[in-house]
Amino acid sequence: MTTYKLNKISVSIAATLASALALTASTSAFAVQEMNLAFTPPLNSHYGEAGQAFAEEIDRLSDGEFKINLRPASALGGERDVLEGLQIGSVELTLTSTGPIGNFVPSVYALDFPFLFRDYDHAHKVLDGEIGQSLLEEFEDEGLIGLAWAENGFRHLTNSVRPVETPEDMEGMKIRTMENQVHLETFKALGAAPTPISWTEVITALQQGTIDGQENPIPILTVNNMWEIQDYLTLTGHVYSPTALVMSKIYWDDLSEEQQGWFREAAQVAAQTSRDAVQRIEEEGVDLLRSNGMEVVTEIDYEQFRAAAEPAYERYADQYGSELLERIRATE
Repeated sequence: MTTYKLNKISVSIAATLASALALTASTSAFAVQEMNLAFTPPLNSHYGEAGQAFAEEIDRLSDGEFKINLRPASALGGERDVLEGLQIGSVELTLTSTGPIGNFVPSVYALDFPFLFRDYDHAHKVLDGEIGQSLLEEFEDEGLIGLAWAENGFRHLTNSVRPVETPEDMEGMKIRTMENQVHLETFKALGAAPTPISWTEVITALQQGTIDGQENPIPILTVNNMWEIQDYLTLTGHVYSPTALVMSKIYWDDLSEEQQGWFREAAQVAAQTSRDAVQRIEEEGVDLLRSNGMEVVTEIDYEQFRAAAEPAYERYADQYGSELLERIRATE
């Protein structure tokens, strides 16, 4: 074989190897990083809408570098289980109510005091302002990154014993609450027997009569067809319940500053999506629950309920920040 032919073959082989290496480098540079976003409600809920908005925005901002897999319906466990998973790195992201967060970031308990927020506008101003952002910053010390405050809604009471029009009507009722000391004290003060169990067990407990009732925002009641297992709904609005979009610090720390910016920006989109969804569902939800057979109590004496719940403040206000509670009340 001539020297010319050998050189030509060598050049061809070199070109092929260079192309292969370039392709490998290109594939590596654009390898998709998959992350799970876990939440307890089903996919066809306001959580699902927020999660989908987050996934789509991350895909757009990263040009496909990140893929968010939604894990609804407690697929990865209850809210507390998932938060613990974020701490050890077995789960990347979650949308969670504030109930279990206080077990990790005690200051968040301040948001769960009864009859604290006047309305949605008041709640949003608190959460989007300095108070809410300072609370999110506290997550990091617990191995969590608080990305944004999303929406769950004002919580209302359902049961299958009797219509609740006064605190006295709740006497002795076994009401499921979250694992949250402020919630537990509130329902004790109202005369009920609070029973803290994971949401993953609630529907079965209601069906079997282990508990008499539960309390949740309207979107949670409608997406779980609560009329099939509960007879009465009282629009108590006793606690405003935000949702937090939280990320594992383990994965956060592996992101570049630009990538972290994508996640924060996508979280804001998800938060607004959830707020819009809750507003839409609440406008239709009460009529849906009523039309499916639930008796709905719409008029209660809020001052009577507020006064009955005062022991929750007396016991826990100093522990979780009486000054913070006053700042929340004073927000206009």
